[in-house]
Amino acid sequence: MADNHGNTPAAWTAVLVALVGFVVGAIGMSLHPLNWALFWIGTAVVVAGGVVFLVMAKMGFHEAGH
Repeated sequence: MADNHGNTPAAWTAVLVALVGFVVGAIGMSLHPLNWALFWIGTAVVVAGGVVFLVMAKMGFHEAGH
């Protein structure tokens, strides 16, 4: 098991970006009529969170700092 339990700047940033994406997508789904553009923008933001994590991990922000 990892010593840092994902408690790194890369992990926290990715989670926050993905959370924003889920909120945007949920707002798009809750509007009447359904706003597909906003839903897909939220989906793209969630995917971008994964990309942000990979980039930050390659930059060294996913290493244990404890």
